[in-house]
Amino acid sequence: MALNLYNYLTRRKEPFRPLSEGRVGLYTCGPTVYNYAHIGNLRTYIFEDILRRTLAFSGYAVRQVMNLTDVDDKTIRGAKHSGKTLRAFTEFYAREFFKDVRRLNILPAWKYPRATRHVQDMVRLISILLKRRLAYQTRDGVYFDISRFRPYGKLSRVKTRELKVGVRVAADEYSKAEAGDFALWKAQKPGEPSWSAPFGRGRPGWHIECSAMSMKYLGPSFDIHAGGVDLLFPHHEDEIAQSQGATGKPFVRYFVEGEHLLVDGKKMAKSLGNVYRLADLEKKGSGPLDFRYFVLGAHYRTPLNFTWKALGAARAARAKIMTALGDLKTHKGKSSLADENEVLKVIAYSERQFRSAIEDDLNIPKALAVLNELIHYANALNARGRLSSSSGRMMLAAVKEFDRVLGLDLLRVEKLAIPKR
Repeated sequence: MALNLYNYLTRRKEPFRPLSEGRVGLYTCGPTVYNYAHIGNLRTYIFEDILRRTLAFSGYAVRQVMNLTDVDDKTIRGAKHSGKTLRAFTEFYAREFFKDVRRLNILPAWKYPRATRHVQDMVRLISILLKRRLAYQTRDGVYFDISRFRPYGKLSRVKTRELKVGVRVAADEYSKAEAGDFALWKAQKPGEPSWSAPFGRGRPGWHIECSAMSMKYLGPSFDIHAGGVDLLFPHHEDEIAQSQGATGKPFVRYFVEGEHLLVDGKKMAKSLGNVYRLADLEKKGSGPLDFRYFVLGAHYRTPLNFTWKALGAARAARAKIMTALGDLKTHKGKSSLADENEVLKVIAYSERQFRSAIEDDLNIPKALAVLNELIHYANALNARGRLSSSSGRMMLAAVKEFDRVLGLDLLRVEKLAIPKR
């Protein structure tokens, strides 16, 4: 079975066909480093990691680029409030981000470009858009003219009547109700960081950074852009306009987006006191991989509701798996040739089912069910004394393969206290 992914450009599940055989260019939206990553952010990064692992499991060589936004409205506001320089302020939160993703077993990207280190790439891109008359300059900066890019709205399904032609939006984030010409470059303001440009000192808008950095490392056209559904508009929509407007080539073939994480059925908000970090989960007794297991229990395109009870259930389920694998690793029973042949057949069937699940638009909940069924079968043989050491090793080898995608450290059982029977 070939890998199939849901493509938000077409709003349907499609067979994945990369631009270059055997190779994938993957751009994943990373953090805006103005605060600690919360569990909603972390769900997105885990989904992006599962996508990257599935591509590798399917035989592709993956070049993943994940941006770090270290200059925008939020980071500038945060730096001012803290009394720190923008660089010192964002560097602290960048380090905290990397600590979290390492502990969640998220594989490192090939490149982590930072916006402040690629401003001149953005300046060149904006200059092209000005030359092509897709952008115009005003006293407060440079704006993209959405009326001159006919496909605008194709990704996010913004309706023509919602577009406010000639109305400018200076904020980095805005709603569909405010859809209009968006800022590529913001003219210098007192107390804000700025860079030189042919169109005057200033700083880049938020959207231009991803266009400039993704194309710098992956080329004008690449395979997959992933992120959260909240980025469909305006961020990803604006990226398409900027990139295709500048190059005249298709920007991205597949937009793959993850759904929201709710907390007790509500959106996370400081006012509700329900914005949690990984550290908050640990204070309640759950480790980073317990949270990862919890996230994998829902399909990435399904809204997921976080509750402490649900996290506790995920922690217990993961502990049960680890206990069973600990028994498999240490137990040595006896079996006949017929038993071993049956084990081989069960493993082969499980491997087919696992691959079928992950290649069906990353159906990780089904893949977890396959894993649990295999472990249950092994435990049943073990309980009857019919699992030989060689059969046990074959089982563990299959689990190790599954964990290439799941990333749950399933065979590091020596790190857990295995409960006595």
